[in-house]
Formats: sequence, C-alpha cells, structure tokens
Amino acid sequence: MATLTFLGAVEGVTGSMHLLKTEHSTLLLDCGLYQGRRDEEAKNHEPLPIDVSQVDAVILSHAHLDHSGRLPILLREGYCGPIYMTRPTVELIEVLLKDAASLQERDAEWENKRRQRSGKPLIEPLYRQEEVDGVMKQCKSTRYHTKRKITQDVEINFADAGHILGSAIVEIFITENGQSKKLVFSGDLGNSQAALLRDPDIVTEADVVLLESTYGDRNHRSMEETLDEFEQVILEASENGGNILIPSFAVGRTQEIIFRLGELYQQGKLTHQKVYLDSPMAIAVTEIYHRYQDVYNEEDFDAIEESAERAHSHNQSLHSLLPILSYTTSTEESIALNKVVSGAIIIAGSGMCNGGRIRHHLKQNLWRKQSHVIFVGFQAMGTPGRKMVDGATRIKMAGEDIAIRAQIHTLGGFSAHASQSQLINWLSHFEKTPKIYLVHGEEGAKQTLCSAIKEKGWEATIPHLNETLSF
Repeated sequence: MATLTFLGAVEGVTGSMHLLKTEHSTLLLDCGLYQGRRDEEAKNHEPLPIDVSQVDAVILSHAHLDHSGRLPILLREGYCGPIYMTRPTVELIEVLLKDAASLQERDAEWENKRRQRSGKPLIEPLYRQEEVDGVMKQCKSTRYHTKRKITQDVEINFADAGHILGSAIVEIFITENGQSKKLVFSGDLGNSQAALLRDPDIVTEADVVLLESTYGDRNHRSMEETLDEFEQVILEASENGGNILIPSFAVGRTQEIIFRLGELYQQGKLTHQKVYLDSPMAIAVTEIYHRYQDVYNEEDFDAIEESAERAHSHNQSLHSLLPILSYTTSTEESIALNKVVSGAIIIAGSGMCNGGRIRHHLKQNLWRKQSHVIFVGFQAMGTPGRKMVDGATRIKMAGEDIAIRAQIHTLGGFSAHASQSQLINWLSHFEKTPKIYLVHGEEGAKQTLCSAIKEKGWEATIPHLNETLSF
C-alpha cells in the first residue's frame, strides 16, 4: 500500500513538499522554500523533515522557489539521486536558485558585519552558489506527454500545467503486487485567461489528486475587464504625469505583463516614453521564454509573429511587440531610474515587494500622488505588497518610513493561478471520483474550495501538516 505524507504548502501557500512511499520506492514531490512572514521563512533554516538517505528520486512540478528553493539544502543533507523536471524548468531553476543563493550570501555578509561589531557568532547563508551547481548536475529533463520509468515500481508523466514555462501536472503511476494506482499532483494550475502559455492539460483518471487552492475562494475578473482596467490606469498615469510601478515575479508574470503592454503599444494606446524591465533575473527568464516559443498558445504566438513581420524583423520575441522595452541590468542603470519622475513604466521584482529593486523604486515614488502601483499577482500575508493592497497608509521601505500617496491597483485577472471555477472545471474531467486533497492555499481559500467541491457532489479533504494517508 502506498502512503503520502504532507510536509509543506499545507498550512499556507509556500514550502511545497510531499513524500510518497511505495513498496519499493520513496519519492519527494517538490522541495520548496517557505516565503512571506519571518516566522514562515525561519522554517527554511530547520532540518528537512525527511530521511534524505531513503529518497530514491525527486519530482519537481515547476521552477518557482516555493516549489524548488530548498533543493540545495536537500543535497547538502546528503541527497545524491535524480531530480526529474521538464527541460524549461531545468533552465529556469538555474536562474532562480543562483539568484536566491546570491541574495542569501549577501544578506549573510551584511548580518555578519553587524554581528562582528557586537561580538555575536557569525551565521551561514541558507545555501551558496556551489550548492546550486550541485543541484544542476542532478537534474533530469523529461518532455511533456512522455511516460518515464524512474524506479522499480513507479512511472511518471508530465502534462502541461499552463502556469509558467515548463510547469507540469505530475502523473504518477504505481504498480504494487500486480495492482496499478495513480496519483496526480496538480502542481500549480494556470489561469486559462493568461497570455502566452496553453491552458492546463486535462487529466481524466486518478485514484488520488493533490490539488492546489491558491485562489480557491474566488474567481478572477474576466481578462477583458482586467485589460480595460489596465489600459485605464495607464491612460490616467499618462494624463497626470506619473510613473507606473509594477512589482512582478520574474517567471511568468513579467512575460505576461510585457505581452499585454505590447498589445496596447501595437494598438497605439501606450503613450509612455519607455518601459523598463529592471530585474536581471526577469531579463534572463524572458530570454529563456524566447527559446521555448513552441509551447506558446497559437493565438499569442501569431500576434508576436505578425508584429515582427510588420517591423520587417527576424526577431520574433516580446521585443517585437513592445519596441519601447529596455532592459536595465546594472545597478548603475537601475539607480539612474530614480531621476525619472514621469512617463515611465517600471517592472521590477520582487513580486511581493519583500526584496529586490522594486523597493527602491517604491521609495522614490510611493509618496507621489501622481504615481501608480499595479499589483498583478498574489500577495502573501505579512509581505509589504499585502500591506499596500490591504490599504496601509505608511510603510517601511529601504530603512525609511514612507507615506503612501500613490494610487494602488490590484489586477487579479493577471494571476498565473487557476481561479475557483477553473479548478473545479479541471476536476470535472475525471471520469471516476478520485480522493481529493487540497494543498497550496491559505486556510480560507481551502475551506471555500472544499465547500464548492462538495456542492458539486464530490468530497475534498484538507490535510494537516505531517499527516500521512494510505491508498
């Protein structure tokens, strides 16, 4: 009998980790960082809740750090086996993990300077660049829709989750004592209204389904309404002379926003002089997106191709849609943007404003009434982004207490996560009712989704941290 233990993304959205044991195999599904409040992030410094020596393989649903960010720690604790993922995910995690390691090394360096002055013991960063290099050596890439045997009694298949480039719905086929069982791990399912990527693949059979529930308590506004509001914010900012700041996640959201700005530009509706992508990581990720246009949906790929043809360019990329886009890679280029007081759209990370270059742009612009801040993704509890969305009038930013006079906008329709109705629609394609377990969501979202699923005549369970089920 197989067992599944819930080790993360159970009491909240981040820290995805689940342990699957079969008669002959022990598999780890995801190995993600906790993100958000300080007490949440403190869990990253605790030993992993598994016996690493017993793990035969790791299966990664996608590249976001809340699903991949503790892989270097896994290796440090002794894991030396394969890590299975899609090919785009291999490229993306190298960028994300190296950036995370760089930030952790820098933070540890600054903290140790303070500790030296006060005579306190020094600390180590969560992990270093060389540990990321070790992770990359153990990555095994797998194509979508290609069944692969990974242990004596387990085969896997990656279906397209439509969430970010390379994101996967993981289908796990278990054969024990001549009997077959199937576990489906949704990973993060994409928003079918989003740009560039295809809709999540439909899965029709499973004994057990692990389903994400990030937006289990709400439905997104229609993309048409979202784009209308997006356009209106941009026009208003143009009229009153303000800058627009868009805190954005480097993977997925940034590329979506560039595409949507490109649509407005092609329609003659974008009068800003310049769009700046001020994030070395997002720039690197955008270049990876360019290399995998074969996974784009047909309509959006055609739009990119047509804009390139109109410009007589062979560069079929997001740049062909949005020629006023500039990359700011160096620190000096980023600082120079502080002198720009109007007419700019600045896209920078982090998406929840708890780090990265966006904090310095917020410091320069939040106190200006003519400025606009557009939130285009989920804001976890305890983050600066959540505080602004919830109506804070002042906020600590880069060591200063800043008055919030800028106009704050939340455009949930840009979310890369499926909404409640999309999650239920995805579930509805299973031909026989599986056991459904809700993970990766805040308590209210899970409870609401659980009730909505029951209204459809199915049963869903909200597991507890460290709970084990048998199937």
